[in-house]
Parts: sequence; structure tokens; C-alpha cells
Amino acid sequence: MAEEKLFDKKISRRQMLKLTGAGAAGAAIGASGLGGLLNVFGMTTEEDNPSSKNKINFYGAHQSGIITPVQTHVYFASLEVLVKSQGELKELFQQWTPMAVRLMNGEPIGELSSNGFIPAKDTGEAGGLDASGLTLTFGAGPSLFDKNELGLSSKRPAELKDLPHFPKDQLDPAYTGGDICIQACAEDPQVAFHAVRNLIRAASGKVRLKWSQAGFNSYPEKNKKRETPRNLFAFKDGTSGPDAASKQAMNDVVWVQPGESKGWLAGGSYMAVRRIQMHLETWDRTALSEQEATFGRHRETGAPIGLKGEHDEVPLDQKDASGAPVIPVDSHVRLAKEAKAQIHRRSFSYSSGTMDATGAYDAGLLFISYQKDPEQFIAIQKSFGRADKLNEYITHRGSALFACFPGVQKGSYIGEALFKTL
Repeated sequence: MAEEKLFDKKISRRQMLKLTGAGAAGAAIGASGLGGLLNVFGMTTEEDNPSSKNKINFYGAHQSGIITPVQTHVYFASLEVLVKSQGELKELFQQWTPMAVRLMNGEPIGELSSNGFIPAKDTGEAGGLDASGLTLTFGAGPSLFDKNELGLSSKRPAELKDLPHFPKDQLDPAYTGGDICIQACAEDPQVAFHAVRNLIRAASGKVRLKWSQAGFNSYPEKNKKRETPRNLFAFKDGTSGPDAASKQAMNDVVWVQPGESKGWLAGGSYMAVRRIQMHLETWDRTALSEQEATFGRHRETGAPIGLKGEHDEVPLDQKDASGAPVIPVDSHVRLAKEAKAQIHRRSFSYSSGTMDATGAYDAGLLFISYQKDPEQFIAIQKSFGRADKLNEYITHRGSALFACFPGVQKGSYIGEALFKTL
């Protein structure tokens, strides 16, 4: 291959810099030594490898990592786009597509060159690890369509705008927004990080990391079946929600249908992201009965107050002997149910050291939800409003919304429909 011949001879660092600095090809290769080789030599097509261990397919009608069973780790990255033309942005997604396939195969993004005088194509920290159930999900934020030089304003869906300010929000600009995002989920934290690291590295000069967050879940098992994970308040998190195995439910809740938004988004979904600090010190000083009243569920079983089964229907109309609602009027579960809107959750706990000199934990929930219309998430958040008793123990610090592309077919690339005339 031309690529192999290019790197057969040993060259000095000065010569390499001259080569990578010359013209469009050099700009594409960039600091990583890989960069835009796919652009220079033509887009390649990689195949899902069915023999890869713990492999999830890249190609399909929908992107992976949306209704895929939630893994134990996430590395989420919000990026700023630096390219100055729609053509360059298109090339970026074309460049990333075969890399994403290889990463989800558990393979390095490029084979190790025999030339030791150039940087390796892959950073290598996932060497010896398998695919680990890696999923990669890509989305576009509202700000991407505000960049006049990209010429995408006419393709911006009306629904794609910054989430409104909600009661009790104390957002940190360091954890808000983004032009595009990459959500990497895997059963191994290093596999997830490696994927995002290498995609950003390969796009040196084209994107810049705006903010990121690593997260984790732990799943108890019963009869070899995963049970609902617990959040850092020790309550089961994600008990209720639409059935991800039901095509009809997913079409009703998650997948944008033709005619419901811009045509390029059909088969895609909207991703709402919230970085929620949980005030562990305050929570840990709260009586168990008060904690259960806050959620409207029993901590041990996850069952609604007064019931025994985690998945029992929440008895919103039931009263106790005094005539008060069994499920408190300001409980988190009641307010969520009363919103009468559904979303598909994909959330993870996080712990990122301390907030300040007081030693308070910077820990909480990286809340991610998917829905066919952001109004589904907004309706629930508005229902919580100032009434939600949980607000005493949490603060929303980060917020973003992204339109996640439909799935990729073989021979196509991430976000292809966005660049077509619709």
C-alpha cells in the first residue's frame, strides 16, 4: 500500500516535520503521525469482526450505545470543532468511521510501523485487552450549527437548542455544551478512555476537548442476571423506563421517526447530559426514613414505599391511616411519574476528587438520557422544579444536548445524511 511505502524508509524528525507540514496532506496527518492518512489515501472500509471477543457491532440502523445494555464504564467527551469548512467536517467523520469500527473490534486503529522514528498510530494502552463491549456514540450540539463557516444552519433541527435553565441549576461553564460529543461505554475503563483518546489524537488540529467525564456502574447479580445498579446515595438507579427490547417502545420514546425532525436525524435520537453533584456529606447525616421519603422508595429493595417489589407499580393514589399520600408529594419518584413523559436513561456515577478547600466530594451522577424529542426530558425536569425533595441533596453543575446521528451502513460514514441535500 502507498501508506506502507511512505513509512518504509527511516527519516529524520526534521524531515518528518517537513513532510507533515507540507500542503493539505501534512495538515491532515498532524501531530499524531496518523491524523488524516485516510483522507490522503482515500476512505477505507473496516468490517465488524464477528470473532472479536466481547464485541458489539458498529454498523446498523441505529448507533450503538443508545439502547445497548448499559456497560460498567463510560468516558464522555464534549468537543469543540476547529475546522473551517463543511468539507473538512465531513472528512473528519469519514476519518473516524473506520477507526471506530476497529476500536469496537478491540483492535488498534493502525498496525505498528517498522519505522521507529515516527509516533505509533495507536497509543497502545488497550493492548492485550479485548473489545470489552465498547460502544461509540457520536452527536452534534446546537453550537455546531451556529458556525457560519460550516454552512449547516439550515439543517439545524428546531428541537436542537440549549436546555433551558431549570430551578436549582448552578451550571459551571467548564461542564456545559459542546459542538460534537463522543460517548464511549465499555466493560473496561481503559478501553473506553483509549477509544476517545485515539479518536481525538487522530483529529489533531480539527477538534479540541472542551470537557469530559469518566463514570462507572456496578451491577449486583442474582441468578446470573444483572440487577439495577445503585447510585452513590445507595438507592437503585434506573428502575423504571421503557422496554429497550420493544421496537415499538423505542420508536415511541427514543428513535426520531421520518418527518418528526430534520430528515438527516431519522433513526437517530437526542441525548441530554447532566453532570449532577450529589452532596454526600449532607446525605450521610440524613435518617434512613427521610432518605426513603426523598426518593419515594425503600433503599434496600428499590420498591415503592409500602410495597415489596422493585418493579411494583408506584401507588400514587394510596393514602396512609392519616390520609396523607403513602408516596410523599415531594418525592422524586412521584414527581417523575406525574410528568407523564418517558425517556431512556443511561446514567453513571462519577467521583472526581473534591470541590474546594472544604473537602466536599466532587461526586455524583453523569445523567444521560435518550429521547426522540428533548421536550420529553424537559417535561420531567420541570415537574421536579423546586418541589423535588431531592434538590436538597444535589446540584446540577453541567448540561448539554446533542442530536445523535442514525446508524452507519457499510460503505457509509458517521453523520453522512447531514452532508446530503435533504
